[in-house]
Amino acid sequence: MRLNKILVGVSALVLAGLLGACSSGTTDGAAVAPAANTQSTTAPAPSTSDSAPSSTPAPPTTPKTTKPTAAKPVAAKVDGVPCAAGVDACVDLSAHKAWLLKDGKILYGPVPIMPGKKGSTTPVGSFHVYSKEKLHLSKEFNNAPMPNSVFFYPGDAFHTGSLDNYSNGCVHLSSTASLKFFTNLAVGDAVQVVR
Repeated sequence: MRLNKILVGVSALVLAGLLGACSSGTTDGAAVAPAANTQSTTAPAPSTSDSAPSSTPAPPTTPKTTKPTAAKPVAAKVDGVPCAAGVDACVDLSAHKAWLLKDGKILYGPVPIMPGKKGSTTPVGSFHVYSKEKLHLSKEFNNAPMPNSVFFYPGDAFHTGSLDNYSNGCVHLSSTASLKFFTNLAVGDAVQVVR
């Protein structure tokens, strides 16, 4: 049993070193200055994928590796929102819009988003937030800053980014909207992305 825990911990550490992120390093067309104070919240590290972040927060003290779990929302929808009820964040890739939801009601939105570009598309499906980082630096893109990162899929997160340029798989939000998503979403919250 102890050997199993050690192997899980080592696997989580190796995984954390392999993961990468998806930022173009700009917000609304301008470079982002690094924040002086960063904050990080982490859940168990998910499995890797082609667009996985290369620098995720350190695993918790009792690491467990799990895949992002699929959200199991209730069947009824919130009026005007294309996602199932029971989710905490909804992204409509076709409409380039996102919402925050709480108890079957719209908490915030719709707000404009910019999804992933062709070849680096934002994944469609139901997910859970697995980590948050106030200022994530993307090792995959020369330490490009990704303020207010809320990771919901390996390598893909809500974060401050350009609303004029497609991302590399993440969901770009304005700085105001990304702060709202960062503040209101918690590790474990359900995220649904639809096309």
